[in-house]
Amino acid sequence: MTTEGKGSAVSEEILINVTPRETRVAIVENGMLQEVHVERAQKRGYVGNVYKGRVQRVMPGMQAVFVEIGLERAAFLHASDIVRPSLPPTDAPVEGKGNGHGPVPPISELVHEGQEIVVQVVKDPIGSKGARLSTHLSIPSRYLVLLPHSRTLGVSVRIEDEAERQRLKDIILPLIGENHLGYIVRTNAEGQSEESLAFDVTYLGKVWRVVQENIQKAKVGERVYEELSLPLRSLRDSLNDGIEKVRVDSRETYEKTVKFVHKFMPVLSDRIEHYAGERPIFDLYGVEDEIQRALRKEVPLKSGGYLIVDQTEAMTTIDVNTGGYLGSRNLEETVYRTNLEAAQAAARQLRLRNLGGIVIIDFIDMTDDEHKRQVLRMLEKGLAKDHAKTTVYPMSALGLVEMTRKRTTESLERQLCEPCPACSGRGTLKTAETVIYEIFREITRAVRQFNAQKLLVMASPKVVGRILEEESAAVAELEEFIAKSIRFQAEEHYSQEQFDVVLL
Repeated sequence: MTTEGKGSAVSEEILINVTPRETRVAIVENGMLQEVHVERAQKRGYVGNVYKGRVQRVMPGMQAVFVEIGLERAAFLHASDIVRPSLPPTDAPVEGKGNGHGPVPPISELVHEGQEIVVQVVKDPIGSKGARLSTHLSIPSRYLVLLPHSRTLGVSVRIEDEAERQRLKDIILPLIGENHLGYIVRTNAEGQSEESLAFDVTYLGKVWRVVQENIQKAKVGERVYEELSLPLRSLRDSLNDGIEKVRVDSRETYEKTVKFVHKFMPVLSDRIEHYAGERPIFDLYGVEDEIQRALRKEVPLKSGGYLIVDQTEAMTTIDVNTGGYLGSRNLEETVYRTNLEAAQAAARQLRLRNLGGIVIIDFIDMTDDEHKRQVLRMLEKGLAKDHAKTTVYPMSALGLVEMTRKRTTESLERQLCEPCPACSGRGTLKTAETVIYEIFREITRAVRQFNAQKLLVMASPKVVGRILEEESAAVAELEEFIAKSIRFQAEEHYSQEQFDVVLL
């Protein structure tokens, strides 16, 4: 099953917290935090930006090229993301930019080394990977997405009513006329007037003319179109009739958002409020506490069960455990109730933590097929509220659910955290006992290689304390074996795994 944000209306608020170097946006549904987005002045995302680049290296074996666009690392462009000659106009009912022109030709036939090329970032640099690019440019407005290199008129699949789909096409087709540009009608356009849609067509036309002028003047590595800042982007994509309030704690940002909303969605202007309270806005709504909880592996469930969320390079795994929940009937019923709650919680955690790529959810084993179906339905229902595209596959015989969630930016954890310097991101430390025996081996190795009368061992207080107390007999045996004296010194700034053996 594939979901793209379908779901029943809920009471929502958007909270915008602004400090000099950081902006955060939280989406709260029925009093519970569902999404949080962070943008920092020194590390602003690149998704949506358009650059003039130069092909740096062609890799025929990968059907891809590396493109220099002025970022720290060269960006990646696959052959399937390169524009090829357009087909005649269609009214395809899907939201996407695929070529649909048959097999992709060899990359060497599409581009060559040193070629200048206009590209758009579709995925931020993540981990050690550079940004992902496409030459299928797309420029979004409130109700439409402009596709300059396409002649497609598409309607979002989230607009399911056929009569409404046809109404929107009937409005848009005369507006775009023979301008030879493609458009996608976004979900937000549902129920909108011809005047509103006409405004967006005009706006996008102006933006594209400016972009074309910038492309002509730009040098390689220069940006020719910049995506909106986080607050305005969030309002463009999320502000709708279901949003009761947008609260902004910065007067300057409040004025910008009011101006933006008045221009693009005037009927919702009264939803914008300036929050001037003394207490920080995220504290008032409990968002800070929720963010801290979203950085932990364990997620407690109301029933007493819990989830373990583990993010790795290849995938994210979510393990479901009953914990202290014993239930009131029998084991199968207990497992079923825990899994139902876990499915709902897992869907929320994926959205809150912004986890993408492959996700494996390990539900507790169930024997009843109907229970399995209900748990899967609960998961799909929770994911229906997610704006990111998700695809869920049937539950396996082992109780595993495989799914994917579209990822364009780093997860919340990787935005806010870095690998632990003590364990280098492993999540575990060697025990003091393990480190002690490593020290003993290093001493033996050192005295065989070098001539010294005494040795000094510097290690963490915990390791030194254990050596002097529980391992004192072993130290005496070692000194007798190597015929040298050993002195131990505790260093407060050493991690548990760190030590030095110094010859004196």
